[in-house]
Amino acid sequence: MNSNVTVRDGAGSRASQGNSVKLPARRLSVAPMLDWTDRHYRFFARQITRHTWLYTEMVTTGALLYGDVARHLRYHECEHPVALQLGGSEPDELARCARLAEEWGYDEVNLNVGCPSERVQKGAFGACLMAEPQLVADCVKAMRDAVGIDVTVKHRIGIDAVEDYGYVRDFVGHIVEAGCSTFIVHARNAILKGLSPKENREIPPLKYDYVYRLKREFPDVEILINGGVKTSDEIAHHLQHIDGVMVGREAYHNPWLMADWDARFYDDAKAAPTRDDVIEAMLPYIEQRLAEPGTQLRHIARHILGLYQGLPGARSWRRMLSDAALLKGADAGLLLTARDATGRG
Repeated sequence: MNSNVTVRDGAGSRASQGNSVKLPARRLSVAPMLDWTDRHYRFFARQITRHTWLYTEMVTTGALLYGDVARHLRYHECEHPVALQLGGSEPDELARCARLAEEWGYDEVNLNVGCPSERVQKGAFGACLMAEPQLVADCVKAMRDAVGIDVTVKHRIGIDAVEDYGYVRDFVGHIVEAGCSTFIVHARNAILKGLSPKENREIPPLKYDYVYRLKREFPDVEILINGGVKTSDEIAHHLQHIDGVMVGREAYHNPWLMADWDARFYDDAKAAPTRDDVIEAMLPYIEQRLAEPGTQLRHIARHILGLYQGLPGARSWRRMLSDAALLKGADAGLLLTARDATGRG
């Protein structure tokens, strides 16, 4: 592995391996969410929390091997620590994509073994791979052999009617033997037929105790919990039992939840940003992105609608930044106008 740093494009992506960059613990992370955790959201989230790990949307191996690599992999340098989540089930293809992740400077590559959508199942990856632990092990080994960055797995606790703890214990044990040392466990079963992805996030019951038991049985393995976490107090409770917490939709819809994470969970004494600080940081970023062909303000504004969640004026902020007429042809100045409309400018 080389330890140099190479700038790959104007967005500031890098290739950095070895111990040249000290990464924070995976105590907190924002889940990969399709159509949501794109580079614009990740830049925005990074203005709120400096240490929390950020994940891309799931990117399929086919999209990287046969599509526009830069479109899927570009990111802003400030996003570190940032991980690429891959969807796929062919060890060789995953290894090639993991190498791309490393070349582009990602800090981790994560294999999706948790998505229950039928579209993903047709590609023979996602949650249905839990039924094939040897294949998952082969995929992990191929990626680990190809790169020096961390290879991790995100999975469910079971699939369909299989609800026995032993199922997820044996799955994790099998993948550990392939060299994986970090597991992100969505503490619900995945129902592969009959439930939509949204229902799969809400209907199967959460079984946090299964994840806690995994940590007890695999004390040397890093175990992160995911599913249904909505408050910092809940995070603190989980951290008494496992190594890290991954938060999904709450971090998206109520992003200011992340504002105290650096101080509370990373012992960072630096003052937390204000909402004004975040808006001011977004302005030059937006202007730079609007100069790129095909980028419009609505592509970025949709990710920051929750900035004032729970505060007076939140409705005005959301209304202005989701108004098609106002967004059409607008520049970053619309954020300042929307902020003033909240009465908090």
